Amino acid sequence: MDVAVPYESTGRTRQKGRTRSALIAAARDLVAQGVSFTVEDAAAAAGISRTTAYRYFANQRALLLAAHPETSALSLLPPDAPADPGRRLDLVIEAFTRLIAASEPQQRTMLRLSLEPGASEQTPGLLRQGRAIGWIHDALSPLRGRIPAEELHRLVLAIRSATGIEARVWLTDVAGLSSEDAMKLMRWSARALYSSALAEAANRPASG
Repeated sequence: MDVAVPYESTGRTRQKGRTRSALIAAARDLVAQGVSFTVEDAAAAAGISRTTAYRYFANQRALLLAAHPETSALSLLPPDAPADPGRRLDLVIEAFTRLIAASEPQQRTMLRLSLEPGASEQTPGLLRQGRAIGWIHDALSPLRGRIPAEELHRLVLAIRSATGIEARVWLTDVAGLSSEDAMKLMRWSARALYSSALAEAANRPASG
């Protein structure tokens, strides 16, 4: 059976890597400008032909996902991460909220694009890549076995909902908080949810 080989993996790989990086950089610039762009738009901005661009990214969704900030980070914990889950959570949420703040124009555009009519069909999963969920699960991994898996996942989802770009937009645009105060409140919310979940688990009657 023939196996398809990615275009970028054959011949002149360094040059192809530079071309791909140029397309992604152009896409990020367009996202930062709040532009709803196509692969052709990114190609024009990068000075690359339309035909060449489509060899790297078959559609807008593929390019948007590649252009999304920090798509490859598997963990936000430092190499010398502590064992205490509460402290691990603090570190991850601090890094996450600062990442959101640093890439806010891109994050806002991604959020807007994901809310446009038909976005779920055109770019499914644009904001649902699970990166932050994975980072929070990583932070709380010492809790595995201490609280039921379903409750742990519920806690992770609750923390994510209180700390992402959606929460930041509401806190700054609607509640009128400064960027720094919004980050502080998101971190406080994450810690409050964590403490509440541990208290709930501690107060649960022992089975059997």
